[in-house]
Amino acid sequence: MKILKFGGTSVGSVEALRNVKSIIEKEFNKNEPLIVVCSALSGITNALLSASQEALKQNDFSEILKSAEEKHYQIISELLPRTAQNPLLMMVKVSFNEIEDVLFSVKNLGELSDRIKDRLLSYGEQMSSKIVSAFLQSENFPAVFQDSRELIATDSHFGNANVDSKRTNENLKNWKLENQIYVVTGFIAKDKNDDTTTLGRGGSDYTAAILGSGLKADEIQIWTDVDGFLTADPRLVKNAFSQSELSYQEAMEMSYFGAKVIYPPTMIPAIESQIPIYIKNTFKPESQGTLIHQKSEISKGLIKGIVSIEKTCLINITGNGMIGMKGFSGRLFNALARYEVNVILITQASSEHSISFVVSFDDEKKAKNAIYEEFDFEINSNKIDEPQFDNELSIISVVGENMKKTRGISGKFFSALGKNGINIIAIAQGSSELNISAVIERNELSKALNVVHDSLLLSPVKTFNVMFAGTGNIGKELFRQLEREQKNLEENHQIKINVVGITNSREMKIFDNPESDFDLNNNFNTNLQKSDLKEFINSIASKNLPNLVFVDNTSSEDVVAEYPLLFNNNISVVTCNKKGNSSSYEQYSKFKRLAKKNNVSFLYETNVGAGLPIIKTLNDLWISGDEILKIEAILSGTISYIFNNYVGDKTFAEVVKTAQELGYTEPDPRDDLNGMDFSRKMLILGREIGLPLEMSNVNIKDFLPEACLKAESIPAFYEELEKHEPYFSSFKNEAENSGRKLRLIGVLEDGKINIEVQIVDANHPFFGLSGSDNIISFTTSRYKNTPLVVKGPGAGAEVTAAGVFADLVRVTAQ
Repeated sequence: MKILKFGGTSVGSVEALRNVKSIIEKEFNKNEPLIVVCSALSGITNALLSASQEALKQNDFSEILKSAEEKHYQIISELLPRTAQNPLLMMVKVSFNEIEDVLFSVKNLGELSDRIKDRLLSYGEQMSSKIVSAFLQSENFPAVFQDSRELIATDSHFGNANVDSKRTNENLKNWKLENQIYVVTGFIAKDKNDDTTTLGRGGSDYTAAILGSGLKADEIQIWTDVDGFLTADPRLVKNAFSQSELSYQEAMEMSYFGAKVIYPPTMIPAIESQIPIYIKNTFKPESQGTLIHQKSEISKGLIKGIVSIEKTCLINITGNGMIGMKGFSGRLFNALARYEVNVILITQASSEHSISFVVSFDDEKKAKNAIYEEFDFEINSNKIDEPQFDNELSIISVVGENMKKTRGISGKFFSALGKNGINIIAIAQGSSELNISAVIERNELSKALNVVHDSLLLSPVKTFNVMFAGTGNIGKELFRQLEREQKNLEENHQIKINVVGITNSREMKIFDNPESDFDLNNNFNTNLQKSDLKEFINSIASKNLPNLVFVDNTSSEDVVAEYPLLFNNNISVVTCNKKGNSSSYEQYSKFKRLAKKNNVSFLYETNVGAGLPIIKTLNDLWISGDEILKIEAILSGTISYIFNNYVGDKTFAEVVKTAQELGYTEPDPRDDLNGMDFSRKMLILGREIGLPLEMSNVNIKDFLPEACLKAESIPAFYEELEKHEPYFSSFKNEAENSGRKLRLIGVLEDGKINIEVQIVDANHPFFGLSGSDNIISFTTSRYKNTPLVVKGPGAGAEVTAAGVFADLVRVTAQ
């Protein structure tokens, strides 16, 4: 025998009810009975509650009832043949007349008891089940209506009645079942006085489980509007997916902590009778759904799901008088029980000086009354401090049997939250190791769910939300590379890059919905705002997006000035902008400290050598304890190109002009030729090995004559180059006549940096450098006789963008 339960959305429309019929047709075996449990049509229970509240307030409730009644009429008229409609239309009319009579009594008396409320709410299930039964009959199924009040007996705890198992099982034992379809009202039962009771919200699931257990069913199917138990709330976590199976314990934990798929008490009869429960989607019956049974198979992920309770209240009770006070906890929780307050989470300091616990948002007032009533004397005599109530909190919990005996789960969980700046207010973990819970600020719930979902390997891909500054050559090239590699990142590296905002010196655009498919030309040309970097950062930070990264593709000091704001908002920074790390040593140190303090990444490989792994290599040597004896480098791709091509009859001005046209130089070539860019790079390398150097410690011998450096304009600069060609050619001729080459070389040794033009012979490791390549040589204790050399392209938008891209991907691995 099978028990099928259909929720409100499953019976809430004509389309849904036709799906229900198809499902029943597939599941019905003519050789055995089939039990179908129905909830009220979607929205009807809430409508009846709303109408009752309006009646209690002496307000008009007629429009609410009219709308609910019309919904039933519409479904009947569209679903059933005309010959079958009249009895049902009359049934609905009579039901709503009775509902109206009850509500008028509530309005006149100004009283709404739980007993009356249960009677009102029962009409929803009665009407929907009669409609489903009639529909199946019209489709030639052997269906009959069955009122669950004749089967399920409870006490008189109206609103959330307790099942009287003995009387219920007697009723079920005496139920003479034939091989037909029994359409049973969910949610409702009756007490010894024949008064209607309800089993709590979600009680239709409970009805199915009670019937399944009492009738020794083979399985229970819960048909709803989702594909089973998902790893997280899909409204908050886009990467959430359904789990194929869960254990009873896992499902209980996830339901208790916010998963709305199944009503927690449902599991109790099923566990007792070892009946498997299937959670299926009425609108996608072909989906696998979730099987809940005794023990689920071990999954690949560390956990089965992340659940949350959005609105909670943390209550903190402290006081010196609590220390050694025997029975304090007993008094506290007995008082809460008297007021029917459910405690979700408890934590207590070992000093006994404080105890904290969490209740639902709706129970805050009752909890406050219970505490002040029980501890009035202690509070007034200052033995206990005034209790603190914080109702702007949420609970996030990770659940899974794989967590048992697995080291590091808590560390991963709390690290993921901490790395994204999410403050943990309270924590709790049971000895079963099935659940770890944390209390956090409510406005950080969405971010918390996403980062934990990613970090604990539940998401098929790890999503990073990235904002970009700079739309010049490097910025444009980076977007081209991101677009080209998007599929590769997702399929082979499980990384997804979402663009959440772009800004340059003039305009900015913030995307309400992150863009994963991004084309700079098409996406950054409409709805632009005037650029305001602070507003840009604060606006995106306020969205509480997980895994935020800021990419600086500019050379702007104004952008660098906002790095502290980024770090303090727990935003990682990837930058090719050298001005941040080559300004004062104090600023360099501050950036490193802030990044470490806020547990975010600060990556700037492209500050030195474009896409070459220079800083990473140096850091690996330094961290592993190697002693750096000397660093020799050519770190200007621009000057490398110029010196490599300044041969034969070409003038120095012609070569510089060609380099500028190829995009190797800054708009003003003097920014490269004055050696300042080279100096910044050498300064950064010195600082990376712990030297507190300033720019004043860099000794650079000018290669350009002063007249060239001080020319009023770029055309005037080129004129000065032509005038000084004899000066430049003297270097060229000396090199060519002796078979040597011109090189601008930087040397870091004994804590000093020197940069100057040298003429090197074929024995020098930098002699064979070609094109715009960079080269760097590390002489260390390990690499003393044969220095470690890194060589490759050191200029151009393509290689620089590739270096930024690599740093961005590196953030995802940290």
